[in-house]
Amino acid sequence: MGESSWDLRICGVAKSFEDKRVLEDITLEIPDGQFVTLLGPSGCGKTTLLRILAGFETADAGSVQLGELDLLALPPHKRPVNTVFQNYAIFPHLTVFENVAFGLRSRTIAEPEIKAKVEEVLAMARIADLAARHPGELSGGQRQRVALARALVVEPEVLLLDEPMSALDAHLRHDLQMELRRIQHETGITFVLVTHDQDEAIAVSDRILVMNGGRIEQDGTAEEVYERPVSRFVAGFIGRANLFDAKLVGPREAETSIGRFRIGTDPVWTSGSLAIRPEDIEIRTEAPAVNGVRGRIAERLFRGDHWELSVQTPTMELRVLAEPDEYHEEGQEVWLEMPVDDLLVLRD
Repeated sequence: MGESSWDLRICGVAKSFEDKRVLEDITLEIPDGQFVTLLGPSGCGKTTLLRILAGFETADAGSVQLGELDLLALPPHKRPVNTVFQNYAIFPHLTVFENVAFGLRSRTIAEPEIKAKVEEVLAMARIADLAARHPGELSGGQRQRVALARALVVEPEVLLLDEPMSALDAHLRHDLQMELRRIQHETGITFVLVTHDQDEAIAVSDRILVMNGGRIEQDGTAEEVYERPVSRFVAGFIGRANLFDAKLVGPREAETSIGRFRIGTDPVWTSGSLAIRPEDIEIRTEAPAVNGVRGRIAERLFRGDHWELSVQTPTMELRVLAEPDEYHEEGQEVWLEMPVDDLLVLRD
């Protein structure tokens, strides 16, 4: 992507609360118009970083540049940044129209222009028919759309989203994820989302920053962080993974508790970790030529679009996914193949 006047540059940002360090030298660049997700467990620092960008927290060190602006030198209301909160934060006594118009009325904007802008953003959020209603008459998903429209109507350069879908049920979350992605594409505004929901991050993001212990553990596309996790933490946090302690015993050959495996890349360690996703393990009726493991199906669960199997080997239980038309009995002895290209070499 070429140089943009509203690229967001974060350099060396650190933050502590009393004696606890919550952000450690965060440095990254977010090109204008990108949808970025800060993903991680509670306490990893993602919300603190978002609050620093919004101006609700101060950084102990570092800088944040938005285009030519020194963002940290500006109070929250002077930053071309807006925030959508987890609890919606919309006014119960105002109609949907007035909630969305609220931010514009504090500016010297003529009433016809306010009306046009509000109607445009209500249509974008697909809530134009709700303009005369009050928040108490709306569902959770509709209230979240109102909060999103109110944040967008003032045309921020960056929109921050603080776990905006966590209070919704699974069906509404799925629908709103699709809407969020559509709106971001239509507006071209930089979106920075905070969530602990890996499925949400994978669904909406151009780029995911996986955070752990105040640091960025991995930075990549959804496909990259899922298909090629760099560490045990990322492999275990995003999706499900079978993890093995391993020892290098030859060129691209590693010994584990369940057998010796050929691996596709050279590790940086002599002792470290391997991982494989459950859907990448192949079930065979005969021993495969390489990377075969003998096991017994201990449990099976039908998930609709796949079977989830627990396969017991002599030293550990493996999670394996099978196609819905494949049928396997509990207690059945099977061979498992760990394809060389799907066996992931982690850095730790």
